[in-house]
Amino acid sequence: MATKSAIEWTQSTWNPIRGCTRVSEGCRFCYAERIAARFSGKGLAYEGLAKMTKAGPRWSNEVRLVEELLDLPFKWKKPQLIFVNSMSDLFHEDVPLDFILKVFKTMNEATQHHFQVLTKRSKRLLELNSELPWSKNVSMGVSVENQDYTCRIDDLQQTDAHIKFLSLEPLIGALPNLNLAHIDWVIVGGESGPGARPMQKEWVIDIRDQCEQASVLFFFKQWGGRKKKKGDRVLEGKTWDDLPLAYNGISI
Repeated sequence: MATKSAIEWTQSTWNPIRGCTRVSEGCRFCYAERIAARFSGKGLAYEGLAKMTKAGPRWSNEVRLVEELLDLPFKWKKPQLIFVNSMSDLFHEDVPLDFILKVFKTMNEATQHHFQVLTKRSKRLLELNSELPWSKNVSMGVSVENQDYTCRIDDLQQTDAHIKFLSLEPLIGALPNLNLAHIDWVIVGGESGPGARPMQKEWVIDIRDQCEQASVLFFFKQWGGRKKKKGDRVLEGKTWDDLPLAYNGISI
C-alpha cells in the first residue's frame, strides 16, 4: 500500500510489509494498530492484520510480505520523500533478510526519491548493517520514547547509513544528555489519539537546546493529545521545520 501522507516530515508512505507486534512502551497506543483495526476485513487494505478487542486494537501478530508492492516507487516519477513501512517495521524479526534486501534494492535504484526508514528494532538493524547496501538516498532512524530506549541511538550510530535520524515520538519521558554524535536530524512529537500520555514542554525545550548545541537539525512535529489543536506545532512562538540538506529539491 502507498498513499499521500499527513505526517509532517514526509510526503508519501510505502508499505511492502503489513503487520507488526509491540516491542516497547511507545507501542501502547500505536496509530498504525488503530488504523489497521479500523480497516480490518475491508477489501485488501490491511487484510485483518489487527483486530478491535474490548481492550482496544491489537495486532494479530502476523507479518505479511507484499511482493507486488516492491516496485511501486518506480511508478512515481515526481521526486518525493517516502516513509518506508509506516504500518510495520522493516527490521521486524519475521521479515527475512532476503526481503529486506529487496526493499533496499528498490530504494537504491529509485534514485529520484529519498526514503526514510524508521525502526524500534535497532539491534537487528545493527546485526544486518554490514549486509545492507546503503545508498545516499536512504535515511535511517530509530524511535526513542524515553530514557529506557536510548540504547537504540547507540546501535544506529554504528551503522553505515549516510543520514541518521531520531524520532523521539511519542515522547513520554525526559531525555537529558542525549548522545547526538553522528546524528543528523531529530524529530520530536507528543502522543496523539485515545489514551495519549502528556508531553512536558520542558522535555521538548531541553531536546531542542541539545540539538542546537550539537548542531543537529531539529523538527517539532506536534504536542499531541486526543485531538489536533490549533498551534499544535508551535514551540516558543515558532515552528521548527529543519530538514536534512539531502532533501533539497523535494518540498514537503
